Amino acid sequence: MKKVLVLAALLASFAFGKPLVYATGGTIAGSAAGGATDTAYTSGTVTVDALLKAVPQINDIAVVKGEQVANIGSQAINNEIWLKLAKRVNELLKQKDVAGIVITHGTDSMEETAYFLNLTAKSNKSVVLVER
Repeated sequence: MKKVLVLAALLASFAFGKPLVYATGGTIAGSAAGGATDTAYTSGTVTVDALLKAVPQINDIAVVKGEQVANIGSQAINNEIWLKLAKRVNELLKQKDVAGIVITHGTDSMEETAYFLNLTAKSNKSVVLVER
């Protein structure tokens, strides 16, 4: 549940607008049938809707919308997903009621995605990447 608490804390920082959560999969969206000790852990299996549903109190502090951009292990992220993500981020950051964007991500390529978005996001609004 630590990953859900981190997500809730970040969303709370956008309390005066509508934060948007974009999910790419990765570690934060992973699960294992046997819990934390299961060696059959698979990244990119939990949807953004399930992540947000795990924190129902988030609706008390912000209007939150989620969108599934991808649901893969972050080692499999590619140019197609980055371009799709950048295009959608820029479309939404232009909207006055959007306070910022939180992107869930895995650990393997998070810094590459952050660097790419740093170059391509055209706004002073916050774009935050989170992982487990």
